[in-house]
Amino acid sequence: MNGLKRSRYIYINRYMDAPKPVYDNLFELVKDKDYFVITTNVDHCFQKAGFDKKRLFYTQGDYGLFQCSEPCCQETFENETLIRSMVEQQKDMKISTKFLPVCPHCGKPLTMNLRSDDKFVEDEDWHETAKRYQLFLDRRQNMRILFLELGVGYNTPVIIKYPFWQITAQNPRAVYACVNVGEAYAPTEIRDRSICIDGDIGRVLEQL
Repeated sequence: MNGLKRSRYIYINRYMDAPKPVYDNLFELVKDKDYFVITTNVDHCFQKAGFDKKRLFYTQGDYGLFQCSEPCCQETFENETLIRSMVEQQKDMKISTKFLPVCPHCGKPLTMNLRSDDKFVEDEDWHETAKRYQLFLDRRQNMRILFLELGVGYNTPVIIKYPFWQITAQNPRAVYACVNVGEAYAPTEIRDRSICIDGDIGRVLEQL
């Protein structure tokens, strides 16, 4: 993906508002509750809808961050100012090479902070958020808790789906809920404490 296409792609997916109020409706449901969000989405729609950044764990990266393509360091770089400039300065579907970002440490091109191979950078903030999420779970062992899974498929089930099943099975006071079109399912071990809704997330949240 060249610099122009990449900047437009990031701008649309990270800095433009979501086309539907799905995240806003979800926030209204949980804003006064003790929540934590773990997600494989990288568009930060949760944060834009008002979710507390300290209660969000973006496991697979963030369109709003660049990292060294090498990478020479475990560091990420905010890209909003640069992305907006690239979008504003493009002419005839072209953009000056001076806008192409490079690593301030080694000079190699910067790339999006997305988990696609073993070069994904887990910076200090990523690790701190991972600790906060684990602490959230540890402090609520054997307590009443709802594990709400929204639209998680079988692309990366080991990040959200399988852990939710396992923790629910270990905690008799936990409830697992899943909203997903065509993939709303719970294993036999927790089926009596599961709510599986085969439907559109946006419509279900509106009804709630």
